[in-house]
Amino acid sequence: MPHSPPLILDAPIALYEPPANSLLKWIGNKQRFAASIAAAFPRRFGTYIEPFIGSGAVLATVAPREGIAGDTYAPLMEIWTALRENPTMLKRWYADRWQAYHTGDPRERYEELKSAFNARPNGADFVFLCRACYGGVVRFRKADGYMSTPRGPHKPIAPVRFNSRVEEWSSRVQTTTFLLQDYKRTLREACAGDLAYCDPPYVYTQRILYGAQSFDFRELLTEIARCKRRGVFVALSIDGQKRSGQEHLELDLPAGLFEREILLAGGPSMLKRFQSRGACLDHERVSDRLLLTY
Repeated sequence: MPHSPPLILDAPIALYEPPANSLLKWIGNKQRFAASIAAAFPRRFGTYIEPFIGSGAVLATVAPREGIAGDTYAPLMEIWTALRENPTMLKRWYADRWQAYHTGDPRERYEELKSAFNARPNGADFVFLCRACYGGVVRFRKADGYMSTPRGPHKPIAPVRFNSRVEEWSSRVQTTTFLLQDYKRTLREACAGDLAYCDPPYVYTQRILYGAQSFDFRELLTEIARCKRRGVFVALSIDGQKRSGQEHLELDLPAGLFEREILLAGGPSMLKRFQSRGACLDHERVSDRLLLTY
């Protein structure tokens, strides 16, 4: 994609105010970038649409007057639905599992909870596992869907802290509809003047993560092109640079699809750290690319 050098941002622009803290611990979480990403959105748009909801940091930052958010993973969508419709139940899910985790050896309790979740995937277990697993690296085996992420070295936040996050986040998503469906179906509901923010699995840096093994980036680009032809504004977060800027990740993007590119300077790669068993990898800083069709 021929374009001028990307605009580089390393600090949020004061326009949107993100939540004080993240709700889910999630690799690739856009909490740090959410204000900068949202600042690049059109000043006026219709329905706000996120077809890959994940941790929802940008959604919560925008707090749209009308929103649609989707994903194909049922336990994740159970969490989002509970956040909007029954936040008290969501708090109870987390508190019950936090208490069980601290009754006995946390390592054993984590494995028991993970086993129970793998036997019957559900949002109640998943919300605690996201906060207790290593770095929020939600990794599933492709063969059988088994969540294989080990326990993290950190302490999961206490229920009182989680509850305050639920209260803030719940107030920000009351006008968003959460749908258990494929991203293509979600994008095809977008109309002229709507805004779609896409944060899919990254091509180079997230191949082992949930949803990444079967994801086809070219198919997403086709859907984005269709949205653009209908007059939908589309913003796409995707690989930018790694190895502290020494390697720019090329994606062979269709000419004319994106009008602007913004590079969001990030920190050390948590995924690389996970793969390297916690080693210090400050030289492995990564940057995200934000591509805009407008």
